[in-house]
Amino acid sequence: MTRKMLQFTHLHQRMPDKRSAALRRADFGEISQAFPDTVAGDQSSRCEQCGIPFCSLHCPLGNNIPDWLMLVAQGRMEEAYAVSSSTNTFPEICGRICPQDRLCEGSCVLEQSSHGNVTIGAVERHITEHAFAQGWVKPVLPKAELGRSVGIVGGGPAGLAAAEALRRHGYGVTVYDRHDRMGGLLIYGIPGFKLEKPMVERRIALLAESGVAFVTGVAIGKDLSFAELRARHDAVLIATGVYKAKPLGIPGSDRPHVHAALDYLIAQNRKGLGDGGAAPRLDAAGKDVVVIGGGDTAMDCVRTAIRQGAKSVKCLYRRDRANMPGSQREVSHAEEEGVEFVWMAAPDSITAEGVRANRMHLGMPDSSGRQSPVVIEGSSFTLPADMVIAALGFDAEDIPALFDALDLGVDKWGALQTDTDLMTTLDGVFAAGDIVRGASLVVWAIKDGRDAADAIHRHISAKSAQAAE
Repeated sequence: MTRKMLQFTHLHQRMPDKRSAALRRADFGEISQAFPDTVAGDQSSRCEQCGIPFCSLHCPLGNNIPDWLMLVAQGRMEEAYAVSSSTNTFPEICGRICPQDRLCEGSCVLEQSSHGNVTIGAVERHITEHAFAQGWVKPVLPKAELGRSVGIVGGGPAGLAAAEALRRHGYGVTVYDRHDRMGGLLIYGIPGFKLEKPMVERRIALLAESGVAFVTGVAIGKDLSFAELRARHDAVLIATGVYKAKPLGIPGSDRPHVHAALDYLIAQNRKGLGDGGAAPRLDAAGKDVVVIGGGDTAMDCVRTAIRQGAKSVKCLYRRDRANMPGSQREVSHAEEEGVEFVWMAAPDSITAEGVRANRMHLGMPDSSGRQSPVVIEGSSFTLPADMVIAALGFDAEDIPALFDALDLGVDKWGALQTDTDLMTTLDGVFAAGDIVRGASLVVWAIKDGRDAADAIHRHISAKSAQAAE
């Protein structure tokens, strides 16, 4: 069916149907249902086909969103997938977990004109799921093998995106990861209700079919020296991500009922993957849970605790709702599922009884332009808690020390230093993703991985040309 565009004047925005909160609380399945074909086509036809596509401009990958919306509206689904996948290694994953309300959809002209944005993320997911169902998604097979190899440290989104791009060029690619599965935070950090793990596993299987070699359970600097890794390959890409939890820095944060967000999420994801139940200390069942933080990781934790059967779940955040860094959609989902938000409050200490906190007010803007939270004197109160989860974000691990590669330069935050071509201070060693930019979004990691692959290709090509002279 071919549809005309600009149908926003009479077609209202429709979001994907969600399972009821009562059903969602009982399992870790995805909460949103897929668009039927007709609905995806209708919603795509609402696109205004702007002369300046702000949706694309505010997508880290620069996805050609108006083009594939038009193709879906016209029923040209195979072409829509070709356009979508040309700029995005994992469009069905981004369609599920990107904070579209802060990126493409939040920049849609229709959103600014009160018509309601085009539901870009849901259509992106629909395109690729349709392509998988039709058998259009194939492993990348290069036209010719170059006889050169690249080693990638880290099997998360940046490393996997780089692996596909390098394989397309014809490089032999080996991905090393210290965990027992590839996928990084896609597997271990993001809960199943946002991203079911078979979505990631089928992509990894496609990469294996394309010839990418995966080596799990290998810690660089411990099981394999960094020097040996460099000797094995013509170039190396470090895409380890950032995993070290930011400290709470308050009295009592070392108590046994206080846990880092990633430890908690990994335990539940491993349980879902069939690795056995989470340790009792990391199971929220029957407990009063307080999560400290206001980002997307905090939302993952509160919603996981609800599904584990917590007695109560509260999210403590020092600013108001309008100033929180996480997705507003995630906050709404959490509220629907029974999470209570305690806004304008910051922890002061953690006791055996719970979290002692102070009420806050927003003062003058700080260096980032956001109003600084200021303690209201005499406003302290205590939230009962049997379990406290710290979700304040992540810092970089000491990669030079871990890899025994002290010549790797880092900035004042511990992130790896790179030049404009993403090369580190060591020749032929590149870095991409969170280990360079700090904790960020999956879509940025994919972008960085693809950019790093192009830079590595230029570097090896230049070296080969010099050797041939």
